[in-house]
Amino acid sequence: MPDNSTRMETEGRLNNNLALLHPGSVVTLDMTTPAGQRGKFRSTFIGYLKKNYVLVQYPDSSKIGSFAKYIAPGMGVTVRGLIEGHEGAVVAFVSNVKQSIQIPSRILVLEFPREVSLQNLRASMRIETHIKAKTKIKDEYWSSVISDISVSGCKLMINNGEKLTLNDDKPVEIIIEDFQSLKNLKLEAEICNSKIQTGGVMLGVKFSESCKTEVTKLLQEAVIIPG
Repeated sequence: MPDNSTRMETEGRLNNNLALLHPGSVVTLDMTTPAGQRGKFRSTFIGYLKKNYVLVQYPDSSKIGSFAKYIAPGMGVTVRGLIEGHEGAVVAFVSNVKQSIQIPSRILVLEFPREVSLQNLRASMRIETHIKAKTKIKDEYWSSVISDISVSGCKLMINNGEKLTLNDDKPVEIIIEDFQSLKNLKLEAEICNSKIQTGGVMLGVKFSESCKTEVTKLLQEAVIIPG
């Protein structure tokens, strides 16, 4: 009897979390080939049948390119989508491709997930991305790329910055001029650590409390539209 109760609670929580994704919601599909090649593509959540399958739109052929040949039954896929009406919250689950259908349109049929998580962008969720930015250091602007980001900080690659002398706690300003719907977004931060790498310097930075709203906006864009 206790086992049945536990299973019912687990299924209930899974279905409730998945139901937070409304049909038509934008989602990101994160897929990896057997050889380790990774692809991230925008899609649309269509719906699901409990215990059976989840339906998502097949990614745009102009975006997916040659990666399409790897999308076959058994391929692993991570699905993430923002929850409407819940600022800063994300539904995420891991599944496998069950099949691809052509009619009435190109659709991916995914296995019904065993677990669906509800993640808070305002907590510790970290998202891998590739966001071009300019970074102001000592009154100079450097070309840079944000390689991953959370609400508290990010990793920042400063291109050709090997000769920079950087100290921890040094303030920097990160400017994202154009990323999806965001224009001229400015983030204040301070350096936590730095490491010289091929082609530049990798910084670990901590965001200022004053720019939490801007950081959340950037996180939301990074979740549903890969950088």
